Amino acid sequence: MIESSTNQQRALIAMVQVLGLSVWFSATAVVPSLRTEWGIEPTAAVWLTASVQIGFVVGAVTSTALNLADRFPPQYLLAASSFGAASCTAALAAVSGGLATAIPLRFLTGVLLAGVYPVGMKLMASWSPSSDRGRAFGVLIGALTLGSALPHLINGLGPLPWRAVMATAAILGLAGALVAALVLVPGPHLDTRPVTPHPRYAIAMFRDRGPRLANIGYFGHMWELYALWTWLSAFIVAGREQRGSTVTAANSIITFTSIGLAGFVGCLLGGWAADRLGRPPAAAAALVVSGLCCLLSPLMFTAPLGVLLPFLLVWGAAVIADSGVFSTVLSETADRRYVGTALTAQTAIGFLLTVVTIQFVPLAASHIGWQYAFLLLAPGPVVGAAAMTVLHVSGTVTRPQRFAG
Repeated sequence: MIESSTNQQRALIAMVQVLGLSVWFSATAVVPSLRTEWGIEPTAAVWLTASVQIGFVVGAVTSTALNLADRFPPQYLLAASSFGAASCTAALAAVSGGLATAIPLRFLTGVLLAGVYPVGMKLMASWSPSSDRGRAFGVLIGALTLGSALPHLINGLGPLPWRAVMATAAILGLAGALVAALVLVPGPHLDTRPVTPHPRYAIAMFRDRGPRLANIGYFGHMWELYALWTWLSAFIVAGREQRGSTVTAANSIITFTSIGLAGFVGCLLGGWAADRLGRPPAAAAALVVSGLCCLLSPLMFTAPLGVLLPFLLVWGAAVIADSGVFSTVLSETADRRYVGTALTAQTAIGFLLTVVTIQFVPLAASHIGWQYAFLLLAPGPVVGAAAMTVLHVSGTVTRPQRFAG
């Protein structure tokens, strides 16, 4: 009975993540339509994605400072956040006619998503003993990957107006909020003792080797991840155009397959490897593969589809396979009372880094071309792999002393 309840709740948490996070890249998926209808330049269109990332950081920092993820029932915080993010997306689809309204709405969407992703991680940890937490987090991050990529699938299924794509994502987000509010419950591994607010723990955790190295590895991973997700479609389209191929909706399907489906498989493999082979070796292996893909990307830019697609599938799997591993390590090494705060702080800093690379990649592309733009992402996996190697050699994957406040 307990095992059945555990599996059911894990599946429901993953479902909520898929539905709730479908609004994240909803505007990114329809940028070509928005550029045509609103007459905006590529540099301005970047803010449709960057504003979400910045909003997420602001929301995560606020949540960390107030210890929201550790002070309120996580399922209700998740439901309210998903409802708010979906409502902002629906408002954009209904009334927005330009960047003046779109960017504030996307920023607010990001603020609210800070109550969906990190809180979902805490809920998943509450249903996962250490013995299989890697696989559980792999499923969760796989759900995030599918949810983030869903707008590309919606956009690629047919010639839909951009407002219809965003409205569909909003409906999915509202469904996620409903499921979270009605059927999610915290698991037996949740620390339910009253928590005194200690925003300083977001800084104090860096004193311990385990959390510090887990965070450094995560930051290297994030340097690459969201910039790749944001601009992979542009990379594919530019390469197809240089080959003389027609740009069609199939490019959106290729993007969804590379990010969503391959990413989901990668998350499952990463979680399995983390539990079987150890957290640091699994993360380091994924970082090495994704880093090599960054370096090989110029050679694949104009490759035939039969070569390009397998390459993108490997890259899409490797770039996200380690994400759940970092969250697992942090959840196991941080003070148990402040796991929600630690995970939220980790994501806040990581997503702040994504704002930098999301801005820099198209800037690099304008100077050296899309063929070489992703070389900018390679340092992230290198730094992350080095941190995971140090963590593995030191053998520091143990819970530190409790934070005294």
